[in-house]
Formats: sequence, C-alpha cells, structure tokens
Amino acid sequence: MNRVVFDIETVAFPLESFDTQQQEYLLKFAKTEEERADTIQKLSLNPLTAQVVAIGMLNPDSEQGKVFYQAPREEPGFSADRRVEFIPLPEPKLLEGFWTTITRYTQFITFNGRAFDCPFLMLRSALLGVRCTRSLLPNRYNTGEHCDLMDQFTFYGAIRKFNLDFYAKAFHITSPKSMGISGLDLGRMFHAGRFREIAEYCMADVRATAELFQRWKMFLAFDK
Repeated sequence: MNRVVFDIETVAFPLESFDTQQQEYLLKFAKTEEERADTIQKLSLNPLTAQVVAIGMLNPDSEQGKVFYQAPREEPGFSADRRVEFIPLPEPKLLEGFWTTITRYTQFITFNGRAFDCPFLMLRSALLGVRCTRSLLPNRYNTGEHCDLMDQFTFYGAIRKFNLDFYAKAFHITSPKSMGISGLDLGRMFHAGRFREIAEYCMADVRATAELFQRWKMFLAFDK
C-alpha cells in the first residue's frame, strides 16, 4: 500500500490583526487576564484565526519525505541524510504543494488528524482559495484510507487520550519534545524568523507518528 504520514504546525495571527468587533467576539468569555491569555494562545488552533506554517509528509516505508514551510527568503534544502526535502513557500503555495502530493497516496496517517490537522487544512485552503483534491475526513472506521492513531490507541474514545509525546515515550520512541520545543513555542519562533527549526520540529512529529504507526500495524491492526 502506498501511504504517507503528515502533520501540520500552525501559528496564530496577532490579536491586533482582527478588527474591533472580531476582537470583542474572540474575547467575550475571557473575564480575567489569565483567561484572556489562554484565549489568545488558543487562536493557533483555528483556521479562521491562524495560519499553517509547516506541513511535514513522510512515506513510512521508504522513510523519504518533505516539509513545506513558510520561510521568506530561504532556499530549498535537504536533511543531513538527504531523505527529507525542505521546501520554503508562502502559505497558499504550501497548501497547493500538500494537495498535489496527497493525491499520490492510497492511505494517509495522522495523530489526531481527524480532530485537528484535517479540518484545519481543508478550511484554511478554502479561505485562501486553494482547491482541496480529496476529502481528508472519510469514513472514520476505514483505516485503509485514513488511519488516525488517536482513534486507534483510544479504541475510538473508549479509553483516555494522551498526547503524542506521552505515547512516544510509552512506546520508547524518540519524542519530538526532546528537541526542547513544544507547540507553545512556535509563535515566538516564527516571529523570530526561526523557520527551519519549525520545519525540523514538524518532521520530528511526523517521524514519531510514523514509528507509532509501525507499532500499531505490528501489534494492533487487523485490516493491514
């Protein structure tokens, strides 16, 4: 089967980029400074208030992949092992690159993609006038098309969810957090121009997801 693992990184637009009415709407339930800060932090989780800054894609069988990422004035390059290509593009072109690439694969694999990455990509693309080439939200129970490892390791919500870092450590897989970066750091890093670091962090997420997929396929999958 021809398959690809993917993951995205997103960064919120500054609150000041929204007009007065939009700001009031976004903050209407924030009664304290702590709630305000929390609300602003969570703007990165919605495609109406955030942008895609990186999309990592990796074939888990060949271990070859690419990262489309926003990086003004940077040149394309490769990872040290030459297996991963880093392609700097503005957001609309980044999304176009993803939609062109995803059509080549029969199965795609994510971690919590159904609840986050997939709807974010589809709606963000629509907002920017980029055509989606396939639905990223097919039948939830058909892992042959979309295998969301969050669904698989919680048995579709039967048991507690954990984040990718926790699953990686539990399965003795190198966690992307070992780089000393978390999703909370990405906004600061993006505005500081640390674009390649974000791209590498994104690929670390993808690699951990790919390894987790191999464990699932070996021990828990019944429709391989």
